[in-house]
Parts: sequence; C-alpha cells; structure tokens
Amino acid sequence: MLPFRVLTLAAVVALAACAAQPPAGDADALAENRANNDPIEPTNRFFYRINDGLDTYFLAPVARGYRYVVPGAIRRPIHNVLANITTPVVFANDVLQAKPRRAGDSMMRFVINSTAGVGGLFDVASSLGYPEHDSGFGTTLALWGVGEGPFLFLPVLGPSNPRDAAGFVGNLALDPLTYASFGGSATLGGSRLGLSAVDARERALDPIDQIKKSALDPYATFRSLYRQ
Repeated sequence: MLPFRVLTLAAVVALAACAAQPPAGDADALAENRANNDPIEPTNRFFYRINDGLDTYFLAPVARGYRYVVPGAIRRPIHNVLANITTPVVFANDVLQAKPRRAGDSMMRFVINSTAGVGGLFDVASSLGYPEHDSGFGTTLALWGVGEGPFLFLPVLGPSNPRDAAGFVGNLALDPLTYASFGGSATLGGSRLGLSAVDARERALDPIDQIKKSALDPYATFRSLYRQ
C-alpha cells in the first residue's frame, strides 16, 4: 500500500505543477496568488470541489452517524486508542528532530497508556506528567530546513503543501502498522486509517459546518486556516 500512496501523491504534485496560473497581465490576480502562496489555485479549487462532494455525500454523513450511534463516553476512549497507536510515529519524529526530552515523554506515554491505560483507552500518562504532543515528518522536514512550497489541495487528504505531503508519506513509512500483515492482508492498518478519518471528521463536524454555512468562499477560508 505504501508505494501506491507515494505514487499517487507524486502524480498529484506533478499535475499541480503543470496547472494554469492567472494571466500575466492580471497584476491583481498574480499579487493575490503570491500573497496566498497558491500559484495553482485553479487546480486546487478543482480538487476542493471533488473533496467537498466526497465529504458532503459520504464522509460527513458517516461521521454524523458515528456521533449519533456512539456516545461521547465511548468515542473518547476510541480516540485515545487511535492516538496511542500513533505514538511510535511521534517518538520516531522526536528522535529525528533531536529532541530527547520529547522522545522520552512519547516513550513513557506509550508504555503507560498501553499498560495502565488498558491498551490506550485511558490517557493515564497525562495525569502522571507526560502530556500529549503532536509531531510528524512534515515538522521534521521543516526543522531540517525544507521549505513548505506552494499550497496544495490534495484529493482525499485535503489542504497541504509539498513538504506536508511528503511528511504524510514519511509518517506512513515510520508507522509499524504500515507493515503489519495478517495472512497477507493489511486489514489492521487500513481499518485504523478508516477509523481515524471518521474520528477526525466527527471531531471537526461543528467548525467545518460553521465555515461552510457562513464563509463567502469556504475554499479561501480553509486555505487561510491551514496556512496559519
């Protein structure tokens, strides 16, 4: 599965690089594109419309159904488990970023929550002085001096840029579940990705609904929020 994802992202970035830009004589459009770091806005908006359709008719209804069927008291432990099994990726990036204290916190969080937290259902580590923190390969690349590049709106993945798209692939490469196979099937890793997507979408239902209802240009709003 990993090579397929790598090739897909590479194809999207290559397609975006060939996208049309505003006419050279349209100074205002060119200036706006430079300010937004969005030189391939027509292609990005095309993929946004595709994503918005997928979200409107599939992912958001699934997330609402998940919220309706699964009580909050159960959704929280599920989120904790999903966060716990990504801790090895956070730990690996802490190490690559030469942050031994954060790496130690990540290791302790994983050990404590996997044992005393009953497989990660409960975030015991935070109460013991090991707070949760986020770290991904995109951040690692940034600390290594890699520039973010232009804004991209990628199919399925949504708002991104070349550095964070590479970071997404890097996180998959660092994730032990990427290589987990049972009888030749990567069901566990695929199921985790699917449940993580539903969990993340459910947690963002209200703010995204508000943006879609109130923003004059939801695409521009999502772009601004992502770049911030």
